[in-house]
This record gives sequence, structure tokens and C-alpha cells, in this order.
Amino acid sequence: MNEDKTVETQDLTVGEMLRNARTMGRRKREISTIAKQLCISEEFLEALENGEYKKIPEIVYVLGFARNYAMELGLDPDMIVNKVKSELGIEPTSEVTITNDDLEEMNRTSAYKVKIQEWLQASVNCVRNHWLWFAIGAGVVVVAMLVIIIFGGKSEPESPAPVVAPVVQQAAPAVEEPVYNIPVRERFGKENMARANVIIQAIEDSYVGIEDAKKRPVFGKTMIAGDVFYVPAGDGFKARFGNAGGVDIWVNGELAPKVGANKTSKKDVSLNPDSLMKKAK
Repeated sequence: MNEDKTVETQDLTVGEMLRNARTMGRRKREISTIAKQLCISEEFLEALENGEYKKIPEIVYVLGFARNYAMELGLDPDMIVNKVKSELGIEPTSEVTITNDDLEEMNRTSAYKVKIQEWLQASVNCVRNHWLWFAIGAGVVVVAMLVIIIFGGKSEPESPAPVVAPVVQQAAPAVEEPVYNIPVRERFGKENMARANVIIQAIEDSYVGIEDAKKRPVFGKTMIAGDVFYVPAGDGFKARFGNAGGVDIWVNGELAPKVGANKTSKKDVSLNPDSLMKKAK
């Protein structure tokens, strides 16, 4: 009997095992309830149950959320994590390090998202309950704008300003594009193109997060293979890569050494041109 149950479990996907444990066990619970208990957003828990791992920014987050969700539902967390690795095409024996800092950051990020969702829902409820006052306020604003438009245009015409010959400024030369290893799919940070010394291109799907010297976020998204990001000029920028081996970093048109192996997470990577190229010397 136990052998039949083991075979049946092996045939299920991670998502099916999680959903069955949540909805068919003795403690049937809604995802919203578990999301608040674990401080993980409903979107991420639903992504795990649907096998939509790309909706979660990094591999370490996928494995960390899956482990926490499995423990909450009474499942074997190591077995769930290994099945997730198998579904992602990662060797079960390969190490994807999940540090305490990673777990704290995952929980903090999810908690922020839960709070934002609660605030948005509260705002919608407030508007729904007091829609009449909002409608009156909007009407007052519209009337005030019409009065300003109608009566504000009757002032005496100003004398024409003297004509000044325009000063022609020479535009800064655009950075010469490197010969990328794969075709460009989409460009991000195009406002930095004229001065960017460092260009990042995803050659595999990878989360890329950039922050400045004061740890303020500059860019953050899962880049699809072919996507390019132009790093702003200046010192102090650092990067976090969900798949360090899945990105090419170009410094002044030259390909820099890899900052990490494929399918591994790297953080606090200095984007200083000299630091990126020092391994090549």
C-alpha cells in the first residue's frame, strides 16, 4: 500500500502535491491565509501551485518559497526542493545556495508586496463606500478648471520676446555597440546609451537587479535572452544576478570574464569597469 502511494506521489508535479496538501488534507486552507502566515505574496504561492516558476524573480527565491510552503503544509521540504530542481532542469546534486540573508530578503520583499496589496484593497473599498463624495470632489475640480480656462485667458497679450539665435550644441557621441553573442531582443536604460561604459546582455533568462552607491534600486527585472541594459556611468553601482552565468557583461566594447557559474546566484557584484576586467589581465 505504501509503495502504491509512493509511486502515485512521484507521478505528481510539485504544484499538484502542494495544491492537494492545501485543499485535500485535514486542514483545508485558502492561499490568502497561508500567504499572510508565511509573509509570501499570493501571486508567488499560486505560481508554485501552477508550476509557473518564471513569475518568481530568482531560482533561490523559487526554492526558498517552495521549502517554506512545503513545511507549512506538512510535506517533506527536501523532497519538494529536489522535485522543483528536476522540473527546472537543475541537477539535484547541484548547489543553489540559500543563505539566511536570502531568506530574510525573500520574506521582506513578500511582506512589502502583501502590505501593498492590502493597502490597494483598502483604497478600493474606501472609494466604493464613499463614491458619492469622490464624485462631488471630481466635479468641483472640473468646474474650477473650466473657470480658469474661460476667464484666465482674457489678460493683456504680452509683448513678443526678442528673437535669439539658437545655440547649436553638439550631441555627445553614442557608445559604440559591441558585437553581441546573440541578437538584441529589447533595450533597457536607453537614456544611458551615450555614456555607458558597461552593458549587460542576458544570453539566458536571468534576474538582474542594479543599485547605486546608496543602495537605491536603479533597475530590476527578469531579463529574457537577448535583452540589453545600459548601466549608468559613474562609480558605486552593484548588481545582483539570479543566473550569473546567463549574462554577458561588456566593458568599453570588450567582453568581461563571467562573474559566476551558470544557474547560480551572485550579489554585490561591482560594476566598476576596472573591477570587471581585472580577471582578464
